[in-house]
Amino acid sequence: MSRNKLQPKPALRPPQNAPVHGVARPHSAPTPTVSGRWLLTAVAIALPAAGFCAWAVLCLLFWQGSWQLLYHPAATVARTPAGIGLAFDPVAFATTDTGAARLQGWWIPAQPSAHYTVLYLHGKDGNLGDTLDDLAGLHGAGVDVLAFDYRGYGQSQFVHPSETRWRQDAEWALEYLAATRHIDPRSIVLDGSGLGANLALEIAAAHPELAGVALESPLDAPVSAIFGDPRARLVPAHLLVSDRFDLDAPAAALRIPSLWFFQNPPPGQSGSPQSSDAFQRVTATKTRVWLTPSSNTGNDFVNALSRWIDSLHP
Repeated sequence: MSRNKLQPKPALRPPQNAPVHGVARPHSAPTPTVSGRWLLTAVAIALPAAGFCAWAVLCLLFWQGSWQLLYHPAATVARTPAGIGLAFDPVAFATTDTGAARLQGWWIPAQPSAHYTVLYLHGKDGNLGDTLDDLAGLHGAGVDVLAFDYRGYGQSQFVHPSETRWRQDAEWALEYLAATRHIDPRSIVLDGSGLGANLALEIAAAHPELAGVALESPLDAPVSAIFGDPRARLVPAHLLVSDRFDLDAPAAALRIPSLWFFQNPPPGQSGSPQSSDAFQRVTATKTRVWLTPSSNTGNDFVNALSRWIDSLHP
């Protein structure tokens, strides 16, 4: 035998992609790539969406917290009428379904008994404990007085104040006087101070059966504190906030006598007296009184209020 016949034949390698034991060898997967156009489209969608979400959150925060720009309630009632020598009875009314009172206030009776009852509506700051000077003036005019804290103020139910809630609170107070104390609405006089004067005008316009309304320095543009805030320019503030406390519309609709107190500038200081275009819109009987920040302002207020109340006819 020849030598070449004794040497084994070299093994043949299978082709690179030949099946091994019947299984085909996979091809190498290509490296995934992302289209540049797709990336640009995704960024173009994501950025505005993120901006809109941030703006929506800003709108929500403004809607929830804008009330603090206008209302400044205090929870602690540090003083009561007893501190200035006025007899009073604590009152609670506007109960919930569970019997809890929503509103807390004071009943300050006149001595001797009076023909008229004043429902006092305080302003946007503090609580009843900050109104004792006003309450003393009303008492000095010889009338019974009901004063209360709106919800969110003093010891009344804790909720955020709003114009709608203020109006409802005032309506509950009128209902309390009529239903619980059996007071004829024709002998009820509304008296409001500051933003409370704006509220008093709204309530008076809706209740022509009342005797009259006294307005102590009503505010011409109270909600400018909200809409004039720099943050209000970033959101649709006029859609998010419903408070207005407009004077013009209720003044034009007023059908009962009104007494308007305005402040003159102090002697020796320049500036035009405080006034209101709303006063000119009133067609019913109206009286305007100018007060100056002097030592006898309290007496001027009491004397003017007493004369005006005496002129009312039930």
